[in-house]
Amino acid sequence: MSSSASLRLRDCAAADLPAVTAIYAAAVRHGRASFELEPPDLAEMTRRRDVLVGGGFPYLVAESAGAIVGYAYAGPYRSRPAYAGTVENSVYVTPDQQGRGVGRALLARLIDEAAARGFRQMVAVIGDSENRASIRLHEHAGFRLVGVLRAVGFKHGVWLDTVLMQRPLGDGDRTPPAAHAP
Repeated sequence: MSSSASLRLRDCAAADLPAVTAIYAAAVRHGRASFELEPPDLAEMTRRRDVLVGGGFPYLVAESAGAIVGYAYAGPYRSRPAYAGTVENSVYVTPDQQGRGVGRALLARLIDEAAARGFRQMVAVIGDSENRASIRLHEHAGFRLVGVLRAVGFKHGVWLDTVLMQRPLGDGDRTPPAAHAP
């Protein structure tokens, strides 16, 4: 059992990637949040993390009692240069730790880290409009619903929606984006 007092948030290290890979694999196999159909292996998850960290994006883990119980990262929302001030977030928590504040703590820290790096908007692309926990998590963190793409994914034998939520970071759109190293 985790509590916010025993939870440690930190940058994701290479040694954390087997646990991160396992968390994501379970989400891909059993959940609808990710539209991937096959879980990526450790080498691919390592490559993905290295690209994000090397590009100046935050990638965090939550540790409790010496075990990785969740992770979160921000990455490019889109690749074209005009989107450079906008990031997309991802948050995954082990099933036994869901609903215990791990996701909230990770997302709050991720928002702070992304804002500190000069990003101005954060977008959540939530798989499955029935994913009420993720929608509530993002609402609690100040995101607002900006749209729903109906039946754009097919997984586990059903059509799935994508829910789009957004929140400003730092000055948001009140000033031009800050320089950062994407």
